[in-house]
Amino acid sequence: MLDLNWVAKNFDFVVTRLAARGGTLDLSRFKELFAERKKVYVELEGNQAKKNKAQELMKTDASKRAELGPEMKALGVVIKDAEVKLKGIEDELSVLVMNTPNVPHETVPTGASEHDNVVSRTWGEKPTFTFTPQQHFEIGEKLGLLDFERAAKVSGSRFAFSKGALARLERALAAFMIDEHSKKGYLELLPPYLVSRQSMTGTGQLPKFEADAFKTVGWGETEEERRRSEFFLIPTAEVPVTNYHADEILEAMPVKYCAFSPCFRAEAGSAGKDTRGLIRMHQFNKVELVMFTRPDQAMEAHEQLTADAASILEKLGLHYRQVLLCTGDMGFASTKTYDLEVWLPGQNAYREISSCSWFSDFQSRRAKIRFRPAPGEKPQLVHTLNGSGLALGRTVVALLENYQREDGTVKLPEVLVPYMGGMTELRAG
Repeated sequence: MLDLNWVAKNFDFVVTRLAARGGTLDLSRFKELFAERKKVYVELEGNQAKKNKAQELMKTDASKRAELGPEMKALGVVIKDAEVKLKGIEDELSVLVMNTPNVPHETVPTGASEHDNVVSRTWGEKPTFTFTPQQHFEIGEKLGLLDFERAAKVSGSRFAFSKGALARLERALAAFMIDEHSKKGYLELLPPYLVSRQSMTGTGQLPKFEADAFKTVGWGETEEERRRSEFFLIPTAEVPVTNYHADEILEAMPVKYCAFSPCFRAEAGSAGKDTRGLIRMHQFNKVELVMFTRPDQAMEAHEQLTADAASILEKLGLHYRQVLLCTGDMGFASTKTYDLEVWLPGQNAYREISSCSWFSDFQSRRAKIRFRPAPGEKPQLVHTLNGSGLALGRTVVALLENYQREDGTVKLPEVLVPYMGGMTELRAG
């Protein structure tokens, strides 16, 4: 959430940068409300000062009580009406700002879509094959390790069963990733998979993206009781881990966490996209990285977090590119985002496997997460960052497609062999 006072002072800059995101965002109502709020506030302060002065006079001069009584009564009504009006303005501003995205950082390139993103670096080389590489779902089904048909029977579309060695591979990847990130100082958390509406709001998923979330049915006799007792299935571990420090003041910075969790997404609006395979699922597993840092260290922390996520791809020997997202392709809460896109030879395309974002104080203002710059100093809002380190299903996709062999088997990277109990390849049966 943006700071309303900062928006008011830098209105033209905010309008320009948010316009670069594209879409139909209209900030004209902000300007109207800022002017109205200032006017009402000035009048309210003036009338409150008159009231205070009259009260002091009545205390020192009893003869003034009868004279000023009617005036004080009328003034009290005016003040109360102004307070109600001011609250109405503040409430409308609050609703507007909760639905307004973060301002892109000055280093973010201006663009309308993913076609305007900028490749900042690449690592490794595309693998070469003496045969036509297959897509991951073809490989998995031929090996008898992926079952979409029974998953559809059990749950519907966009679900899958992984079987045998492939199920073990995903488990192995989770352990491998957590171990690697722990070496870099990330503390492992195992978070709840159900969170409150307040937590979803704290990280920016609500109110903007409620249609993309799975939620439980609340209970109670009234609408408010039912709303308070709702739970949301987490779309990412970012939500519970970021809110781990909601309403707290952190004394030491930075704070770094990694967490494995399932993720649940309704994928509203994605009909027809990636309907086959493991790319776009309603349920998938992921290892998430979350950082809390001082504002003056946030840009450097963003580079480091992205490098930490990328190091997993490098240890797995997977060719990827790092992409700086343009203003029109950034997430709602982000001020700057790098995507890591892994090469998938079966699809002959790069696909996102990690999105590493810096949120400035957009989330911490909502969740009230602060730090103390020095003992005794006034607390300030932290900057939050997170990224996938990595998405497990998409890592499985990348391994199947990059390490496939002509005979249908799949070689496993050496770093995973200990996690696979000595298994060096995936094969049928």
